Amino acid sequence: MRKLYLLLTVFTAFTTVQAQVSNEEKTSQAFRHLDISLTAGTTGIGFDLATPIVSDLVQLRAGFDIMPRWEKKMHFDIQSFDADGNVVSQKFDRLSSLMYDVTGYKVDANIDMIGKPTYWNVKLLVDVFPFRNKHWHFTAGFYWGPSKIAEAYNTTEDAPSLFAVGMYNHLYQNAWNNYNGIYTPLYELNEDTDIMLDGEIRDKLLQYGRMGIHVGDYVRDIYDADGNLIHHEGEPYRMEPDENSMVRATAKVNSFKPYLGFGYGGRLIKGNDNYHVSFDCGLLFWGGTPDCVTHDGTNLTKDVRNISGKVGTYVDLMSDFKVFPVLNLRLTKKIF
Repeated sequence: MRKLYLLLTVFTAFTTVQAQVSNEEKTSQAFRHLDISLTAGTTGIGFDLATPIVSDLVQLRAGFDIMPRWEKKMHFDIQSFDADGNVVSQKFDRLSSLMYDVTGYKVDANIDMIGKPTYWNVKLLVDVFPFRNKHWHFTAGFYWGPSKIAEAYNTTEDAPSLFAVGMYNHLYQNAWNNYNGIYTPLYELNEDTDIMLDGEIRDKLLQYGRMGIHVGDYVRDIYDADGNLIHHEGEPYRMEPDENSMVRATAKVNSFKPYLGFGYGGRLIKGNDNYHVSFDCGLLFWGGTPDCVTHDGTNLTKDVRNISGKVGTYVDLMSDFKVFPVLNLRLTKKIF
């Protein structure tokens, strides 16, 4: 019995020592070296730092990515609309001529907008290497950055045309008010003298309609904050310049974006463990279909259809990507 007790005591002591040694080995492996990587791909260009945690088969990565601000020009057509919101494009030339006669400003038939990406992210990722050769890895973590990922705005060259459109629509609204019995002078000199639109000009304004950019058609009925129907399904969406004679749109997603992916890598130089190359492939979960909202609050990805030209192509592309595909190249150097 005493021998059995002594044997159990020796076995317990041995296993305790082994566990302590194993824990010391794991602790010595954690944070025992540091890698720095340059990255390039669909999330932009950037860098990250990586170090093993727990063991060499698990590493923690933290870094930063930014998309270069390249620009893409997009075209819109300015058209005229009747009182019911229907496009009356054949009247644009006469409308433009009237605007020039009244104000001295010429309205071009086309407006150019500049679109560009604006996103950047910090990232925190954990790589797990399931195989001892460490070629393959699986990754989980998150990216975080501003919710705005892209923007579009009119070019400087088209600012005079947009100013003229805004001025023309102000005159049209004044003419419409007075025609419908809403007394609205253009300007009040004093208590007894008002400046009103000339009757002939007023009639031409009402005949030619409003000016705006026909972006697409409403995909559903649109209601205001009080629940009043303001646009019918199928009605043309007419974008007009804001009070600063600008037209703008902004694309937004969630700021916090979980990431899942995998990758494959190896030595960049044969026989040299200081340099590695790898590829990462995965998905950023950015919150479903991005919102693309114009300056007047219209969501192009959810409220509008039949958007023509390059703008329609980009909006359709954003609508199709409920998640963001990630494909990045990493060039890594071991620091210590």
